[in-house]
Amino acid sequence: MRILLAEDDPKMARVLAIGLRDAGHAVDTVGDGDRAFESAVSGPYDLLILDVMLPGRDGITTCRDLRATGSRLPVLMLTARDSLQDRVGGLDAGADDYLTKPFAFEELLARLRSLGRRGGPTRRPTIRHGRVRLDPAKRIVEVDGSSVVLTAREFALLEVLLDRPGELVTRTQLIERVWDDRYDGLSNLVDVYIARLRRKLGSAERPWPLRTVRGAGYVLDSDD
Repeated sequence: MRILLAEDDPKMARVLAIGLRDAGHAVDTVGDGDRAFESAVSGPYDLLILDVMLPGRDGITTCRDLRATGSRLPVLMLTARDSLQDRVGGLDAGADDYLTKPFAFEELLARLRSLGRRGGPTRRPTIRHGRVRLDPAKRIVEVDGSSVVLTAREFALLEVLLDRPGELVTRTQLIERVWDDRYDGLSNLVDVYIARLRRKLGSAERPWPLRTVRGAGYVLDSDD
């Protein structure tokens, strides 16, 4: 997932961003409510992690303003407050879930997986393309019914490609969905991960039908 993290504590933001990236997510960070609102409205995000105590717009106001635009972006609120009133206030503002600091990082990941399963209106429970089956909720990939082990980043990259069969997916689009704003677009990281997927999902006798369009990106052709 591509996640927007709105947290004004630099140390907390850094720790969370590192952990989320290690889990295979692309993460952009902002430190105030105004930038959180602007980024959430305009950016290609799958989920917003929103601290309640932000400068500028606080988290509750940011969430309420975001919902007023008609946005259905899943929102997980973080707060050091643990009163019922604070939790109800965040949920009434449109948050989808609520996590009180301090928390175990594994719980944060579990909450994100739950929100991801609810996801947006176009998210499918299972994606199939030829011999390949991907289950986003269970994080399972199979080829001809046999399980294939992918890293979190490989899984995210495959999900983007499977979601757009027959269409050109540019390197920029892959970077935006799978990596984040720290990525050096001049490096060959995308090519490395594409090569790994080809090796894991295909064979010399039957290659995975991902076609490279030189200078543009990739097209996932039919696997008939």
